[in-house]
Amino acid sequence: MAANQQAGTGYKNRWAQLFVGVLCMAFVANLQYGWTLFVNPLKDAHPDWTKAAIQTAFTIFIVVETWLVPVEGWLVDKFGPRPVVGAGAVLVGLAWVLDSYAQSLPMLYAAAIIGGIGTGCVYGTCVANALKWFPDKRGLAAGLTAAGFGAGAAVTVIPIANMINSSGYAAAFFNFGIIQGIAIFVLSLFLVKPVVPAGVKISARVVQAKRNLSMGQMLKTPVFWMTYAMFVAVAAGGLMATAQLGPIAKDFGHHSVMMTVFGSTLPLLTMALAIDNIANGLTRPMCGFISDRIGRENTMAIVFTGEALSLIGLLHFGHNPYAFMFFAAMIFMCWGEIFSIFPAICADTFGGKFAAGNSGALYTAKGTASLIVPLASVLSAGGNWSTVFYLAAGITFAAAMSAKFLLQPYRQRFIAEGNAAVDAEQRAENQAQYKQAA
Repeated sequence: MAANQQAGTGYKNRWAQLFVGVLCMAFVANLQYGWTLFVNPLKDAHPDWTKAAIQTAFTIFIVVETWLVPVEGWLVDKFGPRPVVGAGAVLVGLAWVLDSYAQSLPMLYAAAIIGGIGTGCVYGTCVANALKWFPDKRGLAAGLTAAGFGAGAAVTVIPIANMINSSGYAAAFFNFGIIQGIAIFVLSLFLVKPVVPAGVKISARVVQAKRNLSMGQMLKTPVFWMTYAMFVAVAAGGLMATAQLGPIAKDFGHHSVMMTVFGSTLPLLTMALAIDNIANGLTRPMCGFISDRIGRENTMAIVFTGEALSLIGLLHFGHNPYAFMFFAAMIFMCWGEIFSIFPAICADTFGGKFAAGNSGALYTAKGTASLIVPLASVLSAGGNWSTVFYLAAGITFAAAMSAKFLLQPYRQRFIAEGNAAVDAEQRAENQAQYKQAA
């Protein structure tokens, strides 16, 4: 029975389920990572809309997407992944169709709410499934799933940019909204409830809890809020770059620059976004795999430091087109891994039974971080990005040091105490059974 549980057959095999989840994430990625392509066209079409007002739609999208994931995780635990992802597919398609018709900011914001709910249904479900199917490879599995969300946009960012240039932003919203919605809905039909595999081996470097804490129990622990604060700190810098890369390129004088890389000539922003999304996708399974080997906090300390240095590098050297592309890619490379390591560390610390709701609660940190995005537009007025970049880099470096010197020892003690309590309960239960049998 254990062997059948672990292996599965056909699309019920855990690797096949992981693949379906990755594809779902790839199709939903554009709602976040393709957004920056629409900011300037929306501004040009609606001169009375400020960029800060347009970027508020992005903030609303992120907040709704992240802060409702715990609820969507509860629905997954109750009804399974298929109906939740199917509903999400309908909503993400509808959101971009509404964006194509939006002639007012309230309608743009309404579409952001709908898109946020739909994206959260897809994202939260697929990541939670990966954590449950792969307790032995949580970093890698969560990383591969999140990679779909990071790299998926790399495939379509060029077609979207081309359609915006040839047919207008409204046509791009409408056509890609329909394509994405239908594709995710079809894929949702292949999802099944995870089955906990048996006989897996877990690296000694990765400390995992034996007890399973519910969301309510988890929220009462200081270790959760320590992890949450680090998630917010690092996510803030990455979200700023994700949403503001177009305006940053324009302020740095790159809006009309054409770049030729590997024989392809494209506008610098389009080329940079394609490379950035590839880097953002690659880092998630790579860093997840590394964290499975050397530990979560050790990986966090290394990569978060790289993020801080990349932000400073873009500020000081980004006026050079090639340096802009390099440091932008490094920002995405050192930021994207949070979406593999943090879900993995959550399941490691609080158990896999309630992974959907628990990892969803931690994921709301992304929504908290998104509140900083409109602030970046205000602070950078007139093309002055120094305050934004230095603030983001400082917070990110503080998170790197905190991961190694605060979170790591504290989390290890928390898990050790919980495991000792579970072992004591098991011994007491075994003794009671022995006495009863005697």
